[in-house]
Amino acid sequence: MDTAEIKLTQRRKKISLNQWILTIVLFLGSFVMIVPFLWMLVTSFDWAARLHINFPPRLWPEEPSVKTFEAAFTSIKMFRYITNSIIVSAGVIVISALSALLSGYALSKLRFKGSNIVLLLALSTMMIPFEMTMIPQYLLFSKLGLVDNYLAFYLPALNYAFGTFLAKAFFDQLPTTLREAAILDGAKELSVFSRVYLPLCTPIIATMVILLFLGVWNDMLWPLLILKKATKYTIQIGLAMFTYNNGIDKQPSIIMAATTVSLIPVVVVYMFLQRYIIESIALSGIKQ
Repeated sequence: MDTAEIKLTQRRKKISLNQWILTIVLFLGSFVMIVPFLWMLVTSFDWAARLHINFPPRLWPEEPSVKTFEAAFTSIKMFRYITNSIIVSAGVIVISALSALLSGYALSKLRFKGSNIVLLLALSTMMIPFEMTMIPQYLLFSKLGLVDNYLAFYLPALNYAFGTFLAKAFFDQLPTTLREAAILDGAKELSVFSRVYLPLCTPIIATMVILLFLGVWNDMLWPLLILKKATKYTIQIGLAMFTYNNGIDKQPSIIMAATTVSLIPVVVVYMFLQRYIIESIALSGIKQ
């Protein structure tokens, strides 16, 4: 075996060792993240845990039962809260995604003067924590009479700076010649966007849907501030109110059952759309 073959063999062994180390690290990291969810799922089916949570965590319920879920739907208005969350999430997703796609297309393909400044100003809004704008925003909607109104979720959704940045980066990778050909054929700008480019945006739309859905579904601070009537509460407020009224150490299995149900829409959306995230990364390599 000559020197070149020896070096090649050593290099392959080094790569193999690095892959094993990376696999072990990722496995340990995944295990740490999965354990809390596994504990929640096991507890949600454990009727004995309605009085206390066993520690260390069990890998199997002491008294397996679905009564915890029945009690959760009896104690909490799950269907109403989940429906409210779906209404809020769907509206925010549609408005934010459409706004981001239109603004991203304009910044990428129209190339007007000052477009870079507009993008910079939009991105600068991401640097301001929501806690700093929360009170002024609440006072504004209070003056407009939109407290306890879902419009208080929809109107701020028009400013989705991160989505605009994602959309612009995605449109930058799509050939400008498509727009030029459509314009030569007599198409209007809106037709170019909706008929030529929008069908190609499935991956980036799916990415934005996942990010927006996770953010809106799990948000509790703004809904808690803007919503007054219990009939309009989202699922996170409903869970928080039930926990607060009963105490975190009381009926833990019922709380875990309700939390498990609240996570089902998130898991379903992610399972259906996760492949498009990989596709959007792959398509980002398109060159004109």
